[in-house]
Amino acid sequence: MVAQDELADAIPGVQVDVAVNGKIAVKMAQAREYDVILMDVQMPEMNGYDATKAIRALGGDKSRVPILAMTANVMKDEVDRCTEAGMVGFVPKPFKREELINAIAAALSN
Repeated sequence: MVAQDELADAIPGVQVDVAVNGKIAVKMAQAREYDVILMDVQMPEMNGYDATKAIRALGGDKSRVPILAMTANVMKDEVDRCTEAGMVGFVPKPFKREELINAIAAALSN
């Protein structure tokens, strides 16, 4: 996982969990507290849009965790779809480390 490696290199001590599909991402969000979630929009079993909606539906603090889309498509309709699903920003793929860190910092500052 490229994002996992980049975060581990850029932020000493960071803990990164990886979900192989959207259903697992939702289960992980139910079970743990996260500071931020990086959500690939194209995942098997449940895409990132539906996983984000499911996490938002959990209620409480879990519904307010910042979720950033990770997508290769940065066209306006894609960005709008991410926003409508409940994502607060996006990281274009392929990404540069600085873009990833800046997007996370912006999401955490809101």
